[in-house]
Amino acid sequence: MSEDLRGAMIGAGYFSAFQAEAWSRIPGVKILAVADSVPGKAPEFAMRWSLPGAYTSAEEMVQNEKPDFVDIVTRPESHRELAEMAARQGVHVICQKPMASTWEECLAMTDACKKANVRLIVHENWRWQPWYRQVKHVMDSGSLGTPYHMTFRMRTGDGLGAEPYKLQPYFREMPKLLIFETAVHHLDTSRFLAGEISRIYCQTRRINPVIQGEDLAEIHLSFVNGMQGLIDANNISGKVPSKAAMGSFRVEGDRGMIRLTSSGRLFLTEHGKEESPYPSPATERGYRGDSVRAAQEHYLICLKTGLRCESEGEEYLNTVAAVEACYRSAETGQVVSLATKERH
Repeated sequence: MSEDLRGAMIGAGYFSAFQAEAWSRIPGVKILAVADSVPGKAPEFAMRWSLPGAYTSAEEMVQNEKPDFVDIVTRPESHRELAEMAARQGVHVICQKPMASTWEECLAMTDACKKANVRLIVHENWRWQPWYRQVKHVMDSGSLGTPYHMTFRMRTGDGLGAEPYKLQPYFREMPKLLIFETAVHHLDTSRFLAGEISRIYCQTRRINPVIQGEDLAEIHLSFVNGMQGLIDANNISGKVPSKAAMGSFRVEGDRGMIRLTSSGRLFLTEHGKEESPYPSPATERGYRGDSVRAAQEHYLICLKTGLRCESEGEEYLNTVAAVEACYRSAETGQVVSLATKERH
């Protein structure tokens, strides 16, 4: 593998632009081309981001360009086929979340990449938002004492009206929406901050009748380390567009509490004292605190050095299992233990 890694993007839709922009600011990598099956999309995208090649066939692109990795930014139902295609060509895979449409497809992707001896990395950028990295530092420092509870409150507002989700209108037709597409971020960030989840209790509802899936979810979490958590989310009552952190967040411990505002500001409360501002490293550039760039820099280092990635495909199955558990709990009305999920 060359010192400067050679990548190729698959997908020229809405979120691909955030990833192309971030790649353009990362040294040590060159994006060679983009492929999109919709005629005309790839050439337009390539021109916008100064990419040398444009294709309608992802497989043709991989065969011609011979990249070190592909960056898959397409809809979930295409992920398995594209990942397996890249694996057959001996090409490493970075794949946008949701990892795939079903648990079985996620397992098939990890198996195919493992057998081909290529890396499968899931692009999960929320845990790379700078305020969550800072919260993790505060938790690990002992400033909060022993953390016992965390709460996410998400409101986006883009799901209201007769034509919701204007930036990604295909959301309207998804049978599973809020948890599968958005709260998966919160579940993964919860794992980053508090470790593995042991039990989940979830309730969902569809507020807007024009969509197929759920647009409200309340998810209660129990962690292996004894912490409790709550994800309180809907796509109805928030600001459009949502602010930097897409909602508020807090972690409480027996010696203090740290909270995050939707604008990305942090505040610390030590036990018995008044709340005070806490340093909040953030940037106006890029996506949500430049988290896409931070995530992609991590992936690049891992591909170059062999370092285990935070969202390695097999590791990310724990996040997928949490999503599956949410829907199972909502359907049955029961608490679901993740220990019962068959993963192999």
